[in-house]
Amino acid sequence: MSIVFLNGEYLPQEQAKISPMDRGFLFGDGIYEVVPTYQGEAVGFIPHIERMQSGLASIGIQLDYTVEDWQKIIQTLIAKNESGNRGIYLHVSRGTDTKRAHAYPTGIEPTVFAFSFEIPPAPAPDKEGVKTFNVTSSEDLRWKRCNIKSTSLLGNVMHYQQSQDLGMQETILFNQQQELTEASSCNVFVVKNNVIATPALDNQLLPGVTRKLLLAILREHSSFKVEERVITMEEVRDADELWLTSSSKEVAPIITLDGTPVGNGSVGDVWLQAQALFSQYKYQY
Repeated sequence: MSIVFLNGEYLPQEQAKISPMDRGFLFGDGIYEVVPTYQGEAVGFIPHIERMQSGLASIGIQLDYTVEDWQKIIQTLIAKNESGNRGIYLHVSRGTDTKRAHAYPTGIEPTVFAFSFEIPPAPAPDKEGVKTFNVTSSEDLRWKRCNIKSTSLLGNVMHYQQSQDLGMQETILFNQQQELTEASSCNVFVVKNNVIATPALDNQLLPGVTRKLLLAILREHSSFKVEERVITMEEVRDADELWLTSSSKEVAPIITLDGTPVGNGSVGDVWLQAQALFSQYKYQY
């Protein structure tokens, strides 16, 4: 039986009830995070909570939960559910009103929901065993506030489904200027001549926690040149290596883009070093 958290209570999942008038249901009006934990140890806990707090402030949801409150929720969910490797989903909506209206209502309390779910073991720096990705590309058709980790994910879902319909696993997105933004559910890194680059943060992409940790680790613990800058579609298609990064995938190698091999079509040596460093240092941030 899965135990979840809802508005200050821990209860069986099947007993957790949220009103259909909740603005998270009606409008996707909320913020979420997913924190991976391995044997009870969270990866990137502080950056995840900082991003959630920033997102809540961006859309005007006031919630008085502290970092310690979120830490207790995560630890309690781990303790009350099966041990091992668990993803912790944290969700805050604006709350439940008596009517459906676009304007932000006053006098309502946010809905806070969290649950845990089993995740695979942490990726290992192993060229033979790593899960590789075949991806497609598309013009980025989402809204212009992709830096907010909103629960309004339909644009991302539709782009992700593009890859699924083609028998692939992700869609890399480019803006109207043919510049890389991100993927439908991941950030993207490009490797050329041992230089590692990723798009600079702006409103077009999510400030990914794994992206943040990987950049910090590479800069502190490697000799690789690391760049955050505009990256063109031509550069992406000419890359030696392409990676996806996310909390669930960590650093994942892409081996084909639109049916064409990336580099020599195999997992790269730079990826191997980057994943090894991430595995070694990820709990320190």
